[in-house]
Amino acid sequence: MRVVAIIPAAGSGSRVSGDVPKQFILFNNREMISYTLEVFQNSEVIDEIIVATSGQGRDILHAIKERDGLTKLTKIVDGGLERQDSVYNALKEANLAFDDLAVVHDAARALLPPEVLARAVATAKEKGSALVCQKARDTIGFLENGDLAESGNLSYIDRNKVYLVQTPQIFRYGELTEAFERAYSEGWYGTDESTIMRRAGYPVFISDGSALNFKITTDEDLVIFSKLVAGRV
Repeated sequence: MRVVAIIPAAGSGSRVSGDVPKQFILFNNREMISYTLEVFQNSEVIDEIIVATSGQGRDILHAIKERDGLTKLTKIVDGGLERQDSVYNALKEANLAFDDLAVVHDAARALLPPEVLARAVATAKEKGSALVCQKARDTIGFLENGDLAESGNLSYIDRNKVYLVQTPQIFRYGELTEAFERAYSEGWYGTDESTIMRRAGYPVFISDGSALNFKITTDEDLVIFSKLVAGRV
């Protein structure tokens, strides 16, 4: 069974200020995505890496591959307008058997702990899928409608029933490809791979995540990431 990491990296990072997409911002003279790729390069459970990107991303990734010695990075493919399109483009370029595993991971989750990755792959090998999640730790409130400042009417959710969905999200290649093709045939876009798989009727099994595996989305996240990288967490 082969295990291939697919990294969608075609996003513009619109919620982060700057002239380049967030995955290519430099930290200690290294692009954010290079930290992400390092985890998969060094993992014993990963056989190959495919990245989907666009524009200047291709040249940057080729340079990173040479500089960092990323021997597992075999293909850099065209990204799409949406995350779903980028992942699907990578799936089409992957030379995998039906039961091989596709490990989809956000480029902007650059501090994925190796043990979280290894545990998720083990879960997927045993059960056929693995969705990395972290149990909610904070009290969680929600509003049915209206503005909290005006209504003061906040309701609460039992946090023991709430999971924060992360990546990687791991599925059998054949099943994931089939689920994507079904979604496209129906003109439907999901927010991530797990929603596409669930909609197609496939079970999704949970694997424990980590607070370190946060998605770098805002300027505040960039500050947190820069401090963690400086401390080499």
